[in-house]
Amino acid sequence: MRTRTAVRRAVRRGVPLPGALLVAFLAALLGTLTLGAGTASAHAALTATDPADGSVVPAAPARVTLTFSEGVLLSPDSVRVLDPRGERVDAGRPQHDGGRSGTATVALRAGIADGTYTVAWQAVSADSHPVAGAFTFSVGAPSKTTVTVDSAATRTDPAVAAFYAIGRYAAYAGFVLLVGGCVFAGVCRSSRAVQRVAVGGWIALFVSTVALLLLRGAFTSGKGMGSVLDLSLLGGVLSTKPGAALLSRLLLLSAAAVFLAVLFGTYAQEDDGRGRSGDGAGSGAAAGGPTLGRRRDIAWGLGVGGTLVAGGLAATWALAEHASAGLQPWLAMPVDVAHLLGVAVWLGGLAALLATLWSGERIRRTAVERFSRMAFVAVCVLVATGLYQSWRQVGSWDALTGTEYGRWLLVKAGLVVAMVGVAFLSRRWTGRLVDAPESRRPTARKKPGAGAKPARGAAKPLSGAGAGPAAGADAAGTASGAKGAQGSTADATHTVDAVDSVRAAQLARQRAAREKAAGRRVRDADTGRTGLRRSVLAEAGVAVVVLAVTTALTGTQPGRAETEQRRAAAGRTAAPSAARPADVRIAYDTGGTGGRGTARVTVDPARTGANTLTVTLTDPSGRPVDVPELTLSMTEKEKQIGPLRAALERQSAGLWKAKDFRLPMAGDWQLSLTVRTSDIDQVTEIENVKII
Repeated sequence: MRTRTAVRRAVRRGVPLPGALLVAFLAALLGTLTLGAGTASAHAALTATDPADGSVVPAAPARVTLTFSEGVLLSPDSVRVLDPRGERVDAGRPQHDGGRSGTATVALRAGIADGTYTVAWQAVSADSHPVAGAFTFSVGAPSKTTVTVDSAATRTDPAVAAFYAIGRYAAYAGFVLLVGGCVFAGVCRSSRAVQRVAVGGWIALFVSTVALLLLRGAFTSGKGMGSVLDLSLLGGVLSTKPGAALLSRLLLLSAAAVFLAVLFGTYAQEDDGRGRSGDGAGSGAAAGGPTLGRRRDIAWGLGVGGTLVAGGLAATWALAEHASAGLQPWLAMPVDVAHLLGVAVWLGGLAALLATLWSGERIRRTAVERFSRMAFVAVCVLVATGLYQSWRQVGSWDALTGTEYGRWLLVKAGLVVAMVGVAFLSRRWTGRLVDAPESRRPTARKKPGAGAKPARGAAKPLSGAGAGPAAGADAAGTASGAKGAQGSTADATHTVDAVDSVRAAQLARQRAAREKAAGRRVRDADTGRTGLRRSVLAEAGVAVVVLAVTTALTGTQPGRAETEQRRAAAGRTAAPSAARPADVRIAYDTGGTGGRGTARVTVDPARTGANTLTVTLTDPSGRPVDVPELTLSMTEKEKQIGPLRAALERQSAGLWKAKDFRLPMAGDWQLSLTVRTSDIDQVTEIENVKII
């Protein structure tokens, strides 16, 4: 509604159509940036860490492992491990497989002290969006730390993020105008107004792609606008998949420039030779012979070449964004290409039709009907591909309303339904169009005759008394002064010619203004075309907002990934509370003197991975008691794992401990405790322990 109001206000003020669309563009873009302002959305979710977030490990680990929901791209400083004083203890750059999987590891220095360590990480997800965060773990026991890292926000500079969002929107809009304008020119009607739409789209896409290449390094590294021209960052961008996609887009745009030159140059000239039949109205003698065959060959070449270039441009998005990561990328990428082409044919063709109607150029009903049929096919493609993309990115009905991506998707679906409703009104106006007979100006030159006007400055013929002897006498009298007046006559003639040329230019401008005003009156007097123009303008206004919402969608974490991230976070939160130390009391009796007592065995935290075993022996009176030998092992009978023997070390009288006792999986484990009180007196007791 705001976009359409902005367009109407601009038109009332006399702003031409491109200016009105610019107002709508800025209004929609401002709304998108306002609604989407804040922290950049995460796409690759951190699902697990080793050591776990908030955990306390008995000994310093050799490395830190991060597991993401999808592949990530890492830089040498992507993972930093900081000790309690804020100094780095990581050794070397993070190790991963180039982004094909979601696991990254970084080695730690040997001999790090006890205390709380902070792991700060920043990466680029497989769909080209930066993600960042932090978590902590403790060695031995928690301690105070001077490190402060916001684990929820990325470090993207706000100015860089804003300009990057504008560049992405301009790239989508440029692609739509370029492809849609060219398809409209080749299938429906080619004109100067359509050419401006297509060329404007090419310029917007080229400029925005260059801007995105320069901004991407600062966008992913968290640096400010001052690093936009940093060549080292640009080199790093070009070595990544998103950078390669942007560079490929620039190369394809060079081919698109040649395509535009042929479409609106050679092909248009062949079209003119057939009587300006770009709207299906041309005929005549020039339509036959070699000209028709040449035009058909050019049309076939344009069709094949244009399809390849348009598909390649669409693939630069599909190969570097949401479609390239997650579920079924082998199918999602071609579906995304088809979706983008359908958007371009519909919305870009709509802009070309609006530009033609607004310019007042003649367009036949058959051309409008041809675009209507083409737009219907494009909408069918959009519905089919959009349903698949929605299922793939959202995954569930709860995510459709419970995630930011799902809510944006509902907004986009509502806008598309509104556009289809307005398009239905446009089809009704198309049915009311009536082609007016074309008037042709005579081209034959008038032969001079009695009614011909003499040229400016020519001598008027003499007749009657003026042609008698008196005229001859006057002529003889003036002839004697002809030589003296020759110079002054030439100067006067030059002055008259200069005045005449200025006057002629003024008359030409006035005549052009009158013709333009007359054309507008004729255009506005045609109720069918006026109604069609207004309905198409409404469609275009909604289309501007649809593009803005689409840009917001591509910058938002998919609903399926957000749901998985929430489940992983819930699991990490619930696991520590559920994983309580297992405390087992075992009464033993070896049969000899002083062979009776109680063993208390603690398994902490009773989870898979590293555990600490503590065994306390007491006599019947509750006092600590030493024994010559104490052994403990654990076995998982169902999976036939074990027995795994714990390396118990005596700590004090009656106290034994084993650190870093690792259990590979959850389940019901059998604990076997053997107590020997003399050379011949010993007993083995068995209890069950639940490991989660």
